[in-house]
Amino acid sequence: MVQPLLGKQLRATTLATARGNLWEGAVRSSKTVSSILVWLKYVRTGPPGALLMVGKTERTLKRNIIDPIVEMVGVKRCKYKAGAGEVIIFGRTIYVAGANDERAADKIKGMTLAGAYCDEVTTFPESFFSMLGTRLSIEGAQWFGTTNPEGPNHWLKKKFLDRAKLHLRRDGTVVESSDPKALDLHRFSFSLDDNPYLPPAYVANLKLEYQGLFYKRFVLGEWCLAEGVVYDMYDEARHVVDVLPEIRHWMCVGLDYGTINPFAAVLLGVGTDDRLYVASEYRHDSRAARRQLTDAQYSAAVREWLGTYRHRGGEGVQPQWIFVDPSAASFMTQLWSDGVQGVAKADNEVKDGIRSVSVAFGSNLLHVHRSCAGLLSELPSYAWDEKAAKAGEDKPLKVDDHSVDALRYALHSSAHEWRHLARTNLEVAA
Repeated sequence: MVQPLLGKQLRATTLATARGNLWEGAVRSSKTVSSILVWLKYVRTGPPGALLMVGKTERTLKRNIIDPIVEMVGVKRCKYKAGAGEVIIFGRTIYVAGANDERAADKIKGMTLAGAYCDEVTTFPESFFSMLGTRLSIEGAQWFGTTNPEGPNHWLKKKFLDRAKLHLRRDGTVVESSDPKALDLHRFSFSLDDNPYLPPAYVANLKLEYQGLFYKRFVLGEWCLAEGVVYDMYDEARHVVDVLPEIRHWMCVGLDYGTINPFAAVLLGVGTDDRLYVASEYRHDSRAARRQLTDAQYSAAVREWLGTYRHRGGEGVQPQWIFVDPSAASFMTQLWSDGVQGVAKADNEVKDGIRSVSVAFGSNLLHVHRSCAGLLSELPSYAWDEKAAKAGEDKPLKVDDHSVDALRYALHSSAHEWRHLARTNLEVAA
């Protein structure tokens, strides 16, 4: 059941009258439900012609937008046709597509569209978004979109949002541009506090969970630069431990493969206190050791490391998963041939992975044993690339990042298993 829209939520629906209409800002700020209600009205009353719904991938579009629509209107009024690239809403067939790389623009070449809904617009290639504009050629066509903020030099902000004809600001004021070259675009900015239906404890926990860059973007809704240290919420006094508790589940190993560069692996477990612990680390630096290992030798070394690891009198560990740098296909083949169980490609989404590690540190869920010297040396100096930020990209510097990459692989690839612990840990702390 959709609760009545209030305040800025309602104001945005009445102002969504431009050719382009974009809700941007914090997570859980109600921008999505407001935009969906406008889109559902447009599906019923907009001009005839083809409609399109786009997400970073078709899967994320279904999860973020189509599934909530089903909850709102029921399965009879919203039927998702998996594999067919279509969803039927109120009897109107709508094409669906993913836009996660430069080839995505080819998916909509030749289309003539009467309207479009775009989820997570900042994740689209600029080429796709530009192509979409040329496809919305039916008279009266409109597009509606949502996004979280990125850096202030992102193409969406510089080329579109900064040129919007109307801006509903985070403070609730409405500013109309007097620039004759302003785009027929209405921009609606939201912070976390704009959603009056969120429980106060939940809001307080999110504000504790997201820190630094992610607090500014996902709580305050600011378009700010990624600068300085990546894990600025990491605190050696809080996050480094000398003694591990009983580990109830050896969840995974994260492994960053290197030949000339260091090879790094970290072992992640869940303690009986429901916190995450990086219990041990394996590293081999070919340059420092003046000895480069083969895939077979690395496989043997990893198996020996896990097999000889001792924790509270135990003998060796068998993690549920070993998440490997996805570019190391030959090494994964070696592990499989050696009978290693649970080998899988790591999820290598850099920004999302950094966010997962930040949440784990920010909620005081993640701790590192003092023996993990390589990881502990890299965490304080792992920094954003300021040149990339000025060009509109969020990228960390590729310097001394082998153990931190292994940590990112481990945490982000297993996030579905521990995310609930972050929230529980914050509630207990509060």
